[in-house]
Amino acid sequence: MEAIVPLNVIVDNLTEMTSLFGDVAAGAGLAPLLVLMGTILVVFSLGVFGLLTLGAVGDLFTAN
Repeated sequence: MEAIVPLNVIVDNLTEMTSLFGDVAAGAGLAPLLVLMGTILVVFSLGVFGLLTLGAVGDLFTAN
């Protein structure tokens, strides 16, 4: 039961961080555009490296 208290603190911090980040991301100026471009960049790079990893794992199990 001692591990539940830090987990509750972590979950509370995550929910608070999400609301604070939402306020900043929806702010004035170029902030929404910067958040959108950052999201696109991260998703694209995750997709590319995910495909490369799947290709490498597939190459391990296929015959030459």
